[in-house]
Amino acid sequence: MRLSLRLAGSMLAISLLTVPALAQTTGTAETGEANAPDQKPAFENQTRAALPDAIPQISVDIVAEDLPHLWAMEFLPDGRMLVTAKDGAMHVILQENGEASPPVEGVPAVVTAGQGGLLDVALAPDFETSNRIYFSFSEPRDGGNGTSVATARLTEEEGKFALQDVTVIYRQMPTYDGDKHFGSRLVFGPKGELYVTVGERSDPETRVGAQDLGSGFGKVFRIDAEGKALADNPFVKTDGALPEIWSYGHRNLQAATLDGEGRLWTVEHGPKGGDELNRPEAGRNYGWPKVTYGIDYSGAPIGEGITALEGTEQPVYYWDPVIGPSGMAYYAGDAIPEWKGSFLIGGLVSKGLVVLHMDGDRVAREERVPLDARVRDVKVAPDGTVFVVTEEQGGPSTILRLVKAK
Repeated sequence: MRLSLRLAGSMLAISLLTVPALAQTTGTAETGEANAPDQKPAFENQTRAALPDAIPQISVDIVAEDLPHLWAMEFLPDGRMLVTAKDGAMHVILQENGEASPPVEGVPAVVTAGQGGLLDVALAPDFETSNRIYFSFSEPRDGGNGTSVATARLTEEEGKFALQDVTVIYRQMPTYDGDKHFGSRLVFGPKGELYVTVGERSDPETRVGAQDLGSGFGKVFRIDAEGKALADNPFVKTDGALPEIWSYGHRNLQAATLDGEGRLWTVEHGPKGGDELNRPEAGRNYGWPKVTYGIDYSGAPIGEGITALEGTEQPVYYWDPVIGPSGMAYYAGDAIPEWKGSFLIGGLVSKGLVVLHMDGDRVAREERVPLDARVRDVKVAPDGTVFVVTEEQGGPSTILRLVKAK
């Protein structure tokens, strides 16, 4: 690794020209011991895929640092970045100098205990004319809390930002008095549909809700811009089922994106081992907690300890040990040609960027970009450079720009 210091416009940027720690092109990106070594993949390359033949050198620039503990980032059309902070604040950040605006006014109250807070943010498909954004948050409620989705207009006047006409359009139910596994990511589909990923709230008494079509725990929802179920959702006509459900049997989904065909992909946190890449399809059951790779944090098996069950879907890919997935982007740019057609996934535990090279709908290769920081969110800029939001455990955040080294 070579460390250099240079001026980038008016921004003082530290550039880390990284010869990847996995510079060899044989072996696998993951070399750690599995938590469940007796569990075997269901098909080739379902885990521990080989390294790619060509691994680019990546230069890393600090765009902004000493920020609040961030959870998500979204590019505004003019290149500025709208970010959410776990403690309940939004800010707009300039790329040129890394300066953050004063907190955006009008953000509703959030639960900040544990994994709660102000979570994801997404621009409406018509943002350039409507200025409308959507955001998810752990909402305080009578008797507990839950993941909710709100929409508002983002306004700016004399350098100050505010949310106007804030409306909660969807609430994960039931309410629960806990502080874990809120999810969540927001992804607009190609027809304006909004996918909302939520967790199953972690505890043994709630995790079973992931299998219950009448429960909002452990699901991917598919709603319209007003929060209503779409007429072609798979359970609209099923008695007792929530019509907003797209897929179920999920644990804690903190990564989601569309691929080049406009299809939804997700990565969810597994237990001790068992992080999963999936392509959620309408009405499909992804198994949790009946079936999973990995084991419980206590070392005991999850349920019957099985990794396959009729009527449930196998993950496209899984990790044991975990990467701690958060944030995800599909790379269609040209700035880093070796990554074209890959998924870029943030690693909270692996402390870097995980790059999955695809062959159709299967993983062909996996590489890692070590960043020595917990990666919370990943976005691809219009010019094809990659931005990641990092965090210290319970501490401040940094925004990094990744480019191919020259």
